Amino acid sequence: MTDRPARPHRDFLAIPDFSKPELDALFALAERMRTGQYRRRPLEGKSLAMIFFKSSTRTRVSFEVGAWQLGANPLFLSPRDIQLGRGEPIADTARVLARMVDGIMVRTYAHAEVEELALHADVPVINGLTDLQHPCQILADLLTVNQFLGSYKGKKIAWIGDGNNMANTWLDAAAVLGFELALACPEGFEPDAACFERATRATKVTLTRDPAEAIDGAHVVNTDVWASMGHEEEQETRLRAFAGYTVDAAMMKRAHKSAIFLHCLPAHRGEEVTADVLDGAQSRVWDEAENRVHAQKAVMAVLMGGESLASAKKKKTLPKKPTKKPTAKSAKTPAKNARRR
Repeated sequence: MTDRPARPHRDFLAIPDFSKPELDALFALAERMRTGQYRRRPLEGKSLAMIFFKSSTRTRVSFEVGAWQLGANPLFLSPRDIQLGRGEPIADTARVLARMVDGIMVRTYAHAEVEELALHADVPVINGLTDLQHPCQILADLLTVNQFLGSYKGKKIAWIGDGNNMANTWLDAAAVLGFELALACPEGFEPDAACFERATRATKVTLTRDPAEAIDGAHVVNTDVWASMGHEEEQETRLRAFAGYTVDAAMMKRAHKSAIFLHCLPAHRGEEVTADVLDGAQSRVWDEAENRVHAQKAVMAVLMGGESLASAKKKKTLPKKPTKKPTAKSAKTPAKNARRR
């Protein structure tokens, strides 16, 4: 990721764009929003441009609903709607949109495109997803961890499956927040090497080929589809490569007795996770999906609405104990040329 000059506004392109104290304050603000304690509309009269090069259910609905709840007017823009789809330079689009809207959210393929958009836009840019990073989803995941386990602190997070943008972003989150992260990925499907190395310098991170090893004692078990958007043509190859990586009841029994299961969705029951786990007592995937709204509202309120993270942190919002106790029913450094997804 390239360095950008300091500007009078902030962007959110990756988890390290916020410090640990800022992230904790952001979770506190999002928790106030989730529980209905936050009733301000700091984006009244403002507009959010939402650029979608990749289709979405959760990203579009959560940003659109969240922006509206904060008082903003969200604008859905696909490549068919704007000149980016006809070859207009990203820099020109950024400059034009910045004259008309108060913030830009973009969901696209190449991470460099989001960085270029942010470089030339004079309004906050939020990364809704790239092939390298999915920071808004991880904010929602950690908000869910706080909601049901009390805090991410002292917890072990297990990632099972593809070393994709989710795995990369979990690595960034572990590096900033300091929790333990264990990843199980097949050979050739490791996470981004730079993200991995950065995290290993900051906290305890392991990478194994054995899902059971990664899940042992984990408080959070997390996975994703084996063929993410843009890799559908590799479906059969990936089905063979990921054999043995299905999160099932037997695997969940190896996790901590209070462990929860997360999945960013959409899910393929019977592939990366069995139906009894996805729909079972330890699953928190529907809360996780809802928390996209609250986490992203907090980001928009801070970046576009002037909400102070310092004041948010002072408010006692996160419960000291889990709001609901789930019942239990369970390396090597990546190669430098590991593929980015």
